[in-house]
Amino acid sequence: MLCTVYCMPAASMFSQTFAADHFFIRYDHHHHHDHKDLKRWRSRTTAAASAYPLFSNPKDSSSRHKFYQEALKTARGKFAQEISFQSEDKDVSLAKALLYVAAEDETFMVFNREMDACSFLNEGINVCPSSNAREWDSVEQMPLDGKTISEWMSELDAIAKEVEAELVSRDIGCHLVEVLQAVNLVLFELRGFKRSPVLVDSKHSYLHLVLSSGCGSAILLSIIYIEVCRRLGLTIVGSRVGEDFLIWPQTTYPEELFKVTSGHSLFTVVNGRCVEDPRSMASDLTGSSLLGLEIASNRDIVGIALANLIRFHWKRASRSNLGLMLTSPLRHAHNANEKPNKINKPNVPLLRPQDLKLAIMASERLLILQPHNWALRRDHGMMLYYNREYGKAVQELSICMAFAPEEEAELLEPFVEKLHLMRLESSWKSLGDTASVTVK
Repeated sequence: MLCTVYCMPAASMFSQTFAADHFFIRYDHHHHHDHKDLKRWRSRTTAAASAYPLFSNPKDSSSRHKFYQEALKTARGKFAQEISFQSEDKDVSLAKALLYVAAEDETFMVFNREMDACSFLNEGINVCPSSNAREWDSVEQMPLDGKTISEWMSELDAIAKEVEAELVSRDIGCHLVEVLQAVNLVLFELRGFKRSPVLVDSKHSYLHLVLSSGCGSAILLSIIYIEVCRRLGLTIVGSRVGEDFLIWPQTTYPEELFKVTSGHSLFTVVNGRCVEDPRSMASDLTGSSLLGLEIASNRDIVGIALANLIRFHWKRASRSNLGLMLTSPLRHAHNANEKPNKINKPNVPLLRPQDLKLAIMASERLLILQPHNWALRRDHGMMLYYNREYGKAVQELSICMAFAPEEEAELLEPFVEKLHLMRLESSWKSLGDTASVTVK
């Protein structure tokens, strides 16, 4: 990872807030102020509704819902197109792919906020209008923290231009060491980018928010570094080393990266102090061992960022269930003392629905990159189980069993059988509910 030790306390996560000064209309008392209070409540509700276009016109809510569904589909399609295996890996834009990820997730969250606002308005609760809420016609025009995707791409261009200006001001040539030192100066000193030690905030997990706040995960800082250097005509490659993701300039003579000048090697200049940290596997690397590392492709790097998103949102979703693992139910299902035909009541723990759905969405994107990764498909199926989508979970886990090693497939089989029964049981209950309503 880009392990420069520039750290700052994690910022609190932005969330939609609602006013606490709720106004209640009493119907058991009538006095001369009632009509004024009702008028005031209506004006508040109208002003709040105007900030949420989905429900500003009840007759138009279905078309707005359709609009959001189309926006989600478009963002996913743009992401899939960007990382398509039909194109060369070198043509995959790390920044653009991750900005489409952010656009899809933001669309999902905006829709949820509007749904929440609708519920509050229906309950007669005053809603604080969002100051930055505005209409947008396409994913490209959608505001991500105040800027469109093209504007965030231009932000990376602006950083590269700042590096060029720094080199010009020094009146020096474009020697590799000097270019990298200028990149570090602009990113970590002038702009103040810092690595977040613990990922507790979504601002550290989405590219546009890292560009905006200056604090992010190591993999996203590495991506910013790679994208800036690419704009300077310098190719930066990277690889997983233990828990870290290290980057370095592509060179025919990797031993040059480890020559110490001015007290530091070029490898240290790029990767920060983790290279000198004895606790890191990076500290043992040499020019020879660097050649043995598997260089991550652009698609691999996007996959690492998505895997981090899955872990982040799953951790948030399961916060109230300390120690809950995705695979925990598999151990309970594989119980030899239990009768095989017994239908257990689904004891699925309650998880935060929005974060669980965001984890599922990140998993879906990662499966586009790694469709034959059986462990990933197993985890995806388990998340669907936790989301009570039993039919989809059965489908994913059944596909997983076709790819998984024999011992893993045997572990999954009894759980998938139980999911089949749970799905049937839920369908019987729904039929029973329908029948009881019809009899009346």
